[in-house]
Amino acid sequence: MAQCVQSVQELIPDSFVPCVAALCSDEAERLTRRNHLSFAELLKPFSRFTSEVHMRDPNNQLHIIKNLKIAVSNIITQPPQSGAIRKLLSDVVSASQPAEGLVANVITVGDYDLNISATTPWFESYRETFLQSMPASDHEFLNHYLACMLVASSSEAEPVEQFSKLSQEQHRIQHNNEYSYPKWFIPNTLKYYVLLHDVSAGDEQRADSVYEEMKQKYGTQGCYLLKINSRTSNRASDEQIPDPWSQYLQKNSIQNQESYEDGPYTITSNKNSDSNLLSLDGLDNEVKVDGLPNNFRAHSLQLDQSSDPSNSFDGPDHVKSSSHETKKTNTGIIHGACLTLTDHDRIRQFIQEFTFRGLLPHIEKTIRQLNDQLISRKGLSRSLFSATKKWFSGSKVPEKSINELKNTSGLLYPPEAPELQIRKMADLCFLVQHYDLAYSCYHTAKKDFLNDQAMLYAAGALEMAAVSAFLQPGAPRPYPAHYMDTAIQTYRDICKNMVLAERCVLLSAEILKSQSKYSEAAALLIRLTSEDSDLRSALLLEQAAHCFINMKNPMVRKYAFHMILAGHRFSKAGQKKHALRCYCQAMQVYKGKGWSLAEDHINFTIGRQSYTLRQLDNAVSAFRHILINESKQSASQQGAFLREYLYVYKNVSQLSPDGPLPQLPLPYINSSATRVFFGHDRRPADGEKQAATHISLDQEYDSESSQQWRELEEQAVAVVNKGIIPSNFHPTQYCLNNFSDNSRFPLAVVEEPVTVEVAFRNPLKVPLLLTDLSLLWKFQPKGICGKDNEEVKELVTVEPEMIGAEVISEFLINSEESKVARLKLFPHHIGELHILGVVYNLGTIQGSVTVDGIGALPGCHTGKHSLSISVRGRQDLEIQGPRLNNTKEEKTSIKYGPDRRLDPLITEEMPLLEVFFIHFPTGLLCGEIRKAYVEFVNVSKCPLTGLKVVSKHPEFFTFGGNTAVLTPLSPSASENCSAYKTVVTDSTSMCTALISSASSVDFGIGIGSQPEVISVPLPDTVLLPGASVQLPMWLRGPDEEGVHEINFLFYYESVKKQPKIRHRILRHTAVICTSRSLNVRATVYRSNSLEDEEGRGGNMLVFVDIENINTSEAGVKEFHIVQVSSSSKHWKLQKSVNLSENKDAKLASREKGKFCFKAMRCKEKEAATQSSEKYTFADIIFGNEQIISSASPCADFFYRSLSSELKKPQAQPSVHTEKQSLEDAVRLIQRCSEVDLNIVVLWKAYVVEDSKQLILEGQHHVILHTIGKEAFSYPRKQEPPEMELLKFVRPENTTVSSRPSVEQLSSLIKTSLHYPESFNHPFHQKSLCLVPVTLLLSNCSKADVDVIVDLRHKTTSPEALEIHGSFTWLGQTQYKLQLKSQEIHSLQLKACFVHTGVYNLGTPRVFAKLSDQVTVFETSQQNSMPALIIINNV
Repeated sequence: MAQCVQSVQELIPDSFVPCVAALCSDEAERLTRRNHLSFAELLKPFSRFTSEVHMRDPNNQLHIIKNLKIAVSNIITQPPQSGAIRKLLSDVVSASQPAEGLVANVITVGDYDLNISATTPWFESYRETFLQSMPASDHEFLNHYLACMLVASSSEAEPVEQFSKLSQEQHRIQHNNEYSYPKWFIPNTLKYYVLLHDVSAGDEQRADSVYEEMKQKYGTQGCYLLKINSRTSNRASDEQIPDPWSQYLQKNSIQNQESYEDGPYTITSNKNSDSNLLSLDGLDNEVKVDGLPNNFRAHSLQLDQSSDPSNSFDGPDHVKSSSHETKKTNTGIIHGACLTLTDHDRIRQFIQEFTFRGLLPHIEKTIRQLNDQLISRKGLSRSLFSATKKWFSGSKVPEKSINELKNTSGLLYPPEAPELQIRKMADLCFLVQHYDLAYSCYHTAKKDFLNDQAMLYAAGALEMAAVSAFLQPGAPRPYPAHYMDTAIQTYRDICKNMVLAERCVLLSAEILKSQSKYSEAAALLIRLTSEDSDLRSALLLEQAAHCFINMKNPMVRKYAFHMILAGHRFSKAGQKKHALRCYCQAMQVYKGKGWSLAEDHINFTIGRQSYTLRQLDNAVSAFRHILINESKQSASQQGAFLREYLYVYKNVSQLSPDGPLPQLPLPYINSSATRVFFGHDRRPADGEKQAATHISLDQEYDSESSQQWRELEEQAVAVVNKGIIPSNFHPTQYCLNNFSDNSRFPLAVVEEPVTVEVAFRNPLKVPLLLTDLSLLWKFQPKGICGKDNEEVKELVTVEPEMIGAEVISEFLINSEESKVARLKLFPHHIGELHILGVVYNLGTIQGSVTVDGIGALPGCHTGKHSLSISVRGRQDLEIQGPRLNNTKEEKTSIKYGPDRRLDPLITEEMPLLEVFFIHFPTGLLCGEIRKAYVEFVNVSKCPLTGLKVVSKHPEFFTFGGNTAVLTPLSPSASENCSAYKTVVTDSTSMCTALISSASSVDFGIGIGSQPEVISVPLPDTVLLPGASVQLPMWLRGPDEEGVHEINFLFYYESVKKQPKIRHRILRHTAVICTSRSLNVRATVYRSNSLEDEEGRGGNMLVFVDIENINTSEAGVKEFHIVQVSSSSKHWKLQKSVNLSENKDAKLASREKGKFCFKAMRCKEKEAATQSSEKYTFADIIFGNEQIISSASPCADFFYRSLSSELKKPQAQPSVHTEKQSLEDAVRLIQRCSEVDLNIVVLWKAYVVEDSKQLILEGQHHVILHTIGKEAFSYPRKQEPPEMELLKFVRPENTTVSSRPSVEQLSSLIKTSLHYPESFNHPFHQKSLCLVPVTLLLSNCSKADVDVIVDLRHKTTSPEALEIHGSFTWLGQTQYKLQLKSQEIHSLQLKACFVHTGVYNLGTPRVFAKLSDQVTVFETSQQNSMPALIIINNV
């Protein structure tokens, strides 16, 4: 139980005090009424003694009484009605609330920190009022009257006669059978005569004379003259006199601190009846009836039958407030206004005189009489004390269990019964705190009552015996709790008297609590909770809860559970405030522990009770908690919660319709997932027109592609700024999200929409309907300062000329669904825009479930969905920036950077480009060329310029070079819609090459240039507002099959330079699916014929293998090779060798064709005049049309395939050191085996599609670098390297050998043997056959070379003889020569044969070294093929 103001040792004596009746004449009552008090009320503050009081016990021993208090009350002849008592108790409890600002007890239990009210004053008020208002009963005498004060006024005509009338009246009330109430302790009640004298108005001499007469008649011990009203009630004239009555009267006020003019602290039951009043002490307007001085009224707790209907009870405790019946409030009333401090002392003196001279002697005498009667009746020794031993040890009756005893609670003893005399004596002893003697008597009486099976009497004796045993000084025996348990059970189960059972529980629980037996106290309190009284059950459950929390090991969950039960019962009893308080106390325990259903129940109840008490903010808060926690409730329950919440919220918002919009809890908004998009939505494809994909909110973020776009933009910016990226460059961001850099204020362009994507989530199982959903924003126009313009705007109607806003009329989020809403703003003015949040009406769809108690309200909404009830509110978008982690301070603390994605700066107008692709393919063959068109449209009001396109795949597309306009289209090319520029050729030019040339600079390719950045050839380089331009665009299918994503970034600028936005970009991602077509492989070899037409060496043979690897998926029937072209700075194809009869080289599926071409060096004069970027193109045609390979688009794609080569930096000349010259020599040797010949194979493919034949065209490139090394048109897949063993030893620093490889050295000198293929010799005439052989030596390098020719056979092993045959060279066996740059030298040799046969003449070994080198690189020249000669005998 909670702490109490009084200890139990103070509480019990205060609750059981001697009762004194007061009977006043009308005149006497009038005198006291001048002070707004009745006579009994007048005495109340002075009826406790602060000093000790002495009396003698029956043994003549001195007995001390501490803090004695007497209770004086007016005589009431009707017993109080239970309904009125219930109403009084209910009012007392509801009037007592926790004080504002009361410091609560903080209890820490485990991981709970609980704020618990330390005291429960409402319980103490209830207990005090309950004990005071208990009706007197026959089985006990504790609240029977011991004495009666008869009060008359000195101003009456015959005061003594009045006393006689009062005395007769008291006698009549006590002894007449008409009156069963009130109860009197003994027949011979003490009468004490009090003469009241009004000092200010009365005659003091007369009063004294009357008093003398009284003393003569009643004795000095039996009467008293009390002088009061020493001053007139003019309160302004004198000093302020203290008011000791208010605290007593407020406690007992039925209404909470209210008073009435007819009698203080009384309550009218009927507005029209002034005479029918209720008051606690029963003093009302006395109406004289039948000439009697007093008409004894109904009890103060009597309910009038004609009471106002508003006072009817809804249940045992459910009392409606009746404050509206108040006639006059308490504010102006001062009690004791006519009394001085001297009067106070006189009243105090009067009480002392009455107690010492009247009451205590009377009690002492009565105890002696009762003691004597008992002893004489028992026939025992004189003293009760000597007899107790025999009584207790005498024939004991075995105590039967209650269930065995017959229900004889109806047994009534006559008043003179000896058993009742023992009880009377026990009660008297108890009232004067003689607990030892009281215990003995109660114990004896208990046995007698149990013997007679008078259960009501027995229970009363058990109860008081237990209390007496506890209060005995020195505690000779332990508290007999089982007595109390038996008494409670008897009262409740046998006597059916819950009031007495409740008194037992209240007393016993306090006693147990004082002994720290909290568990037993809690069990006792819980046992008395029942359905007959909600208020009692609520209070007892609350006290039980406090017992659980005050235990040595506090039981927190039991505390919370019983607080909930108490709150429920308080609610049923109509005590809404107490119910709310209990639930809030319990909530501390259940909160945040995962008991979600319990939390929901508590919050729902708190919401309901707060709403009833008009604490609307608390109600909203509680309902909000139910909705925002992850609820495990059923859908119907959640729907009920939501509607109740909306209903409460609606009422709150109606109270302050002009106030700020409230924050709504639903739906959840994932603020960090908010995305902001600047710009118009993308247009859909229109027929053959396909708009650039650009950026949209539908695209998922991909960090890799985001990085690619950034690099493309950087490339474009670098080209525009002459290779340097400006320090203030930041990549353009059209879509801001979690992954973008949001540390700077984003830039938006005026007249272009800003779209905000808000991510909603509905955590409930019921759908939510948001209506009139729009963004909440703040805008500060540029050039206007001051806070006045920073108003929060949320509607389209507000300043539409500044910012336009889109409103979504209905937005439905289904149960547990996540859904995004895209809301737009249209800025019409430059300035700073701040997007604060969203504003909307929150509602639910009608027809789910109705809230218990509150039906669905009619919705004022017309739309797709029927809205039940909705409230308008807002939710803010607050985005936390990224965690800072750069400096040491940031790493050691938790700091977050700004996130400014919702704060765009609106800048001045910029051009806006839209790009459309016309006839853009989605599927191509590898290498296929297709012509499409691109349309550029300027949809803004500003001209744009500097249009460029950047791509990582420049080899995929071209807009044509500068020569695109030079070459006319042939008629057949127009007919066939060919992408190439072609000219018709005559049949004579077959097999031989047609020469043309072009510079790579014309095609945007040159050393050091950025081939990825391509300027778009706009006419006049400017695109005016509203203008559009269509340009051709050639595409070539990538060489690898599969799906290719090709990114284009269009870069453009405004003609008028803007300070904030330098340029804009537009993105496009093309997806192309390529399928296999041809596989081209080529090898170049030196030609063995050393002399060409001009007599110079240096011819080459080019072998080209073309394989059709198409799998016929694309419906390709066959490929025709229509032309093979070469492109090189130094070489050109001359003619086709061994051309088959078939003019068109056709390749069906999986067929392979082999081609051989002769290549030769370009003429010196061509090479001399041409610039280093000039390429010679040679076309060998297999059809009747020449495709001009040096024009667009053939040359474009060729140059683009070369671009990766051209990007390599050129070697810079450096100072000649010995090492350097050595490296130069190596480089010279390496160059001999290099060739820069590029082959372009042009083809047509015949495709059958939808029973129509289409002709596709394309080209493949092979780049030949090295003689004898095969090159491919398609990228070779790298074989993964084999795993190597780990080496744990550090390798020694070995210098890389600068020796050239064997293959490179073997290319230095080209050798060729000239001899007859067969030679006839008559061996029978001449045994030796001599054959002349010419050995041609050609220097392939551009340096002087020393050559050694050795004719000796290397070995004489049998294998070697088999290879070479037995022939020998005649003459000089070794020649030493020096060959100048590219010189050809011939040696005349003779071979000698002795037999016929076939011989290999390729045995001469040639050694070479560079003339100016000290180090000799010697290596045998490898002859590529055997030189066979046939020797015939003639």
